[in-house]
Amino acid sequence: MLRWGLENSWDNKPLINARSETLAEKKTFSPLLNSRCLIPASAYFEWRKDGKAKIKTRVWLKDQDLFAFAGLRQEDRFTIITCAPSPSISHIHGRMPVILPRDSEEAWISEDNTYAEVKDMLVPFADEHLQSEEIVPPKAQGDLFG
Repeated sequence: MLRWGLENSWDNKPLINARSETLAEKKTFSPLLNSRCLIPASAYFEWRKDGKAKIKTRVWLKDQDLFAFAGLRQEDRFTIITCAPSPSISHIHGRMPVILPRDSEEAWISEDNTYAEVKDMLVPFADEHLQSEEIVPPKAQGDLFG
């Protein structure tokens, strides 16, 4: 088991994600480019802003119960790699986790492949496979004694 978020020296908050476009340039992530991992998921949640309101949205794959995000690991910790969003969910948030197609997972984690050989996998997932729904919060319970 790994813990989510890389420790860093400049902030008390762990680094829970890393931008795919700048991985090789950042001193924090460039040493980890050959320490790749898969993060299993059945869905992820993102918050869409609507004025001052934040609306929780669940995103998942239509045709897979379980899928994997691309990640980097450092000792017992990991971070999720993000990319620009697929067009169908770009209204929700400006980033999304990199979801790897099942037939790319083995190549992503193989130590035989260099980062240069797998970096082109870090792209938005195909729109036709994504599904999303807004999570409506339950209504507050009224006063039982009023």
